[in-house]
Amino acid sequence: MSRLELKKICKSYGAVEVIKDLSLHIESGEFVVFVGPSGCGKSTLLRMIAGLEDCTGGAIEIDGEDVTYAEPSDRGIAMVFQSYALYPHMTVRDNIGFGLSLAKTPKAEMNARVEEAARILQLTEYLDRKPKALSGGQRQRVAIGRAIVRSPKVFLFDEPLSNLDAALRAKMRLELTDLHADLDATMIYVTHDQVEAMTMADKIVVLNKGVIEQVGKPMDLYNHPATAFVAGFIGSPQMNIFEGSNAQTMGADIYGIRPEHIDISKASGKWEAVVRQIERLGNDATLYLESADVGPLTVTVAGSTDVAIGDKVFATPRPQNEHRFNNS
Repeated sequence: MSRLELKKICKSYGAVEVIKDLSLHIESGEFVVFVGPSGCGKSTLLRMIAGLEDCTGGAIEIDGEDVTYAEPSDRGIAMVFQSYALYPHMTVRDNIGFGLSLAKTPKAEMNARVEEAARILQLTEYLDRKPKALSGGQRQRVAIGRAIVRSPKVFLFDEPLSNLDAALRAKMRLELTDLHADLDATMIYVTHDQVEAMTMADKIVVLNKGVIEQVGKPMDLYNHPATAFVAGFIGSPQMNIFEGSNAQTMGADIYGIRPEHIDISKASGKWEAVVRQIERLGNDATLYLESADVGPLTVTVAGSTDVAIGDKVFATPRPQNEHRFNNS
């Protein structure tokens, strides 16, 4: 386990500033997720930590040691990419141990490390198979195993689950969370998927246009977003956000209310609306409403709620769950 300190780091490509004077402290053993929309700088930031991108300014420290200009191989970091990048002609055993083989690690030590990584990742019975005989999730575990055997100070994950289908992504999220608990390692994980961030992280770092919007525990960001950007980005379905005259009537430049914090009635309420679409998800249902008062609304209700497309309903936000933000 190792702690990581980013001190006012910057990254520019010519006149384009991608990372802007960014500072961040990551505690030893934390599972930290960088999340944000495409182009926000999260992968660039990860690559700067790994040493695959140079810093334009600032400093990167690992356990108090300045590694800003150190070679990637000298930083004690292992990185898992979106692509598995496995050698098709090699067995699982040889793929996991490839880096150790290049480093001329003694064979007995290399075998012991590979077998321990395989045990942790439940790959022992697949050690003599080739990658083509594995599922997508198993191939990703082999890529992770290749990182584990290096015993790094910090693990870096760059959207490692984005090539998997939805069911397999959910399974791998659990496996990565278990892996973090087993290894008690410092891990930094990049994703554009806020569901992954909410379900896996000890701490989330929300990035937007190269700056940090907010850092905190998942439910702290969900319940107490510091900015309208965080409020709209964290949570699924997305928070209802109103600006302009609709927000000003609520006493703010920007007003937000989450779909599950709006009550629906067919008799009376604050905003009159019409049901335009319904997504029934079993236990829950998502209603898409159109209100003459505030415009489009998304509301989460119980799956058994008796509404139909075209129904007139009334939507009332719960005052204790309202969010107000100023443009400044």
